[in-house]
Amino acid sequence: MDDSTNIIDIKGIGEKTAKLFGKLNINDVGGLLRNYPRDYETFKEPVMISDAPAGEICSVRACLAGNIAAKKVRNLTILNFEIRDAGGQIFMTYFNTSYVKSMLKKGLFYIFRGIPLKKGGRFVMEQAKIYKPEEYFKLTGVMQPRYSLTAGLTNNMVTKAVKQALAHYRFGEDYLPEEIRETQQLISYGQAIEDIHFPKDFEEMLIARRRLVFDEFFLFLLALRKCKEHNEVLQNIYPMVEVAETKRLIEALPYALTGAQKRVWEEIRQDLQGEKVMNRLIQGDVGSGKTILAFLSLLMCVSNGYQGAMMAPTEVLARQHFEAASKLTAKYKLPFVPMLLTGSMTAKEKREAYEEIKSGRANLVIGTHALIQEKAEYKNLALVVTDEQHRFGVRQRETLAGKGENVHVIVMSATPIPRTLAIILYGDLDISIVDELPANRLPIKNCVVSTDYREKAYRFIEKEVQAGRQVYVICPMVEEGELEGAENVISYTEKLKSALPSKIQTAYLHGKMRPADKNQVMEEFAKRNIDVLVSTTVIEVGINVPNATVMMVENAERFGLAQLHQLRGRVGRGEHQSYCIFVSGSDKKQTMERLDILNHSNDGFFIAGEDLKLRGPGDLFGIRQSGIMNFKIGDIYQDTDVLKRAKESVDALLLRDEKLEEDGHLPLKLYMDEALNSVDFRTI
Repeated sequence: MDDSTNIIDIKGIGEKTAKLFGKLNINDVGGLLRNYPRDYETFKEPVMISDAPAGEICSVRACLAGNIAAKKVRNLTILNFEIRDAGGQIFMTYFNTSYVKSMLKKGLFYIFRGIPLKKGGRFVMEQAKIYKPEEYFKLTGVMQPRYSLTAGLTNNMVTKAVKQALAHYRFGEDYLPEEIRETQQLISYGQAIEDIHFPKDFEEMLIARRRLVFDEFFLFLLALRKCKEHNEVLQNIYPMVEVAETKRLIEALPYALTGAQKRVWEEIRQDLQGEKVMNRLIQGDVGSGKTILAFLSLLMCVSNGYQGAMMAPTEVLARQHFEAASKLTAKYKLPFVPMLLTGSMTAKEKREAYEEIKSGRANLVIGTHALIQEKAEYKNLALVVTDEQHRFGVRQRETLAGKGENVHVIVMSATPIPRTLAIILYGDLDISIVDELPANRLPIKNCVVSTDYREKAYRFIEKEVQAGRQVYVICPMVEEGELEGAENVISYTEKLKSALPSKIQTAYLHGKMRPADKNQVMEEFAKRNIDVLVSTTVIEVGINVPNATVMMVENAERFGLAQLHQLRGRVGRGEHQSYCIFVSGSDKKQTMERLDILNHSNDGFFIAGEDLKLRGPGDLFGIRQSGIMNFKIGDIYQDTDVLKRAKESVDALLLRDEKLEEDGHLPLKLYMDEALNSVDFRTI
């Protein structure tokens, strides 16, 4: 077997199971082996109920006390019962799991594994896993990998498939040069793959993970250095002069630009008038006013007789940018002739748009990936703006920029990355930071609470919706079973519907939905047809709803601080006071202190800096800062040291052998040549 072997060729996988793997974008053996465990379970000896640590996963050996009570609340079936041992009792709750009733017999002992919490003076546990003692003790002391799943695909099925693949897989020559492996003290790639899936202990897993994280960063930075835009300083063939239109717009706006906006606008203006092509990253918190800087840049471009384009990561956000540009154009009589271009437009609409763009009649094109389709031809494209840069990557930026010759590029990101890391990750870009919020912004009110507060939070949500506002609720998982002890979007939506009045419209959103369905839900939320949106972190970009005033994050302890801050940026965008409720499933002092940083600062760059200091090996299995650069296993906040070492290794390698022509570097050259032309590296 090798990377390209179809997953259906693995023993035990038929067409039905292959389709389930396909839902996770796993279609071949390479994809399966690079589908790293989300976390690991280590089954420890059961503890007495009286010794069970609140807020932490543990196991207790207990028996059913009394009867199992069942009740139905709309679409939710709720089971309640108590379990006991010699040390105490726990009140158990299960949602939509009727099989539990037939599973438990009075007088028999079972192992219940879950997260005990103290509520109203008693221990409670929700959705605990139930094992017979003989089943449980077979699992003790071994690190069991846990994978991302989809409905119908069990963790056991994935584990068996990985074991089968590893048993027959042929690892070729390691592509990472021996001198780098020795200098950085890295194990072989083959060993790392085996040990990341089935480590003997935590230390072995950390060693394997370090090799794979290093590889991700190293290959990313090497590819970045190979990109044409990094290696060449291009001449500006679209010389622009200062125009009155930009000054008039700045003076006419109903607010004054902040000092940071003025500084960054001056940097952009100088770039557009300079001798070299602009490649600039604009970083700034949500609400810092990056979009108006983009429109000013595009206005300068159009006023000089050229075309400009703006690419957004979702259709909803593209449409919102288009509407904002259209309103500015009408209100201030700007020379824009805007055109929207998205994938969901009809063939006729696209054809008409292509004609307008090719002829140059449309001088401002706003859209999604449709902007870089082959059929989209531009007359004289001079400036490209990409919103939420980490959703595209260098290759896609290059493709869009390639629609013109020596095109100026602005990339915008609300992801707060400290400058030291941004310089490494965006080595091909000059960096501007908008580090000041407009004076009229109401600061978001934050609170960090335990799960005891949930009922109060629901009543607060109800009150805000009754006042005409909207609410986001964030869960770490899509469906039950993906991560032990974490709330999931699908079950939580049902739970919330039963807790809120029926007139409150509640819906869910997650990344596994079809793009058209995701767009539909976001559109409905933007139109105020949905009051409460339960979502995964897919919502961190892609929608602007000024009417949303509450952000509630479940299992906040499982997220990085920088990602929590970015999620918080979905609210506080309108005139009404906004609130963010961080619900922690753990009441550990260290966890609560870490989250409390969000209580005292709304500065994304300060928070990102604190994240760098605070996250360590113990935080490996939270929800990754998944939006950033699309790394599979690496986390730039948690793995800062590895990122810096990878950069040093790339610098040293290219200084010694720029074209990778030495014998020991040929496997790497072949790997890079193949990877740069494959789907794996489209996001680089």
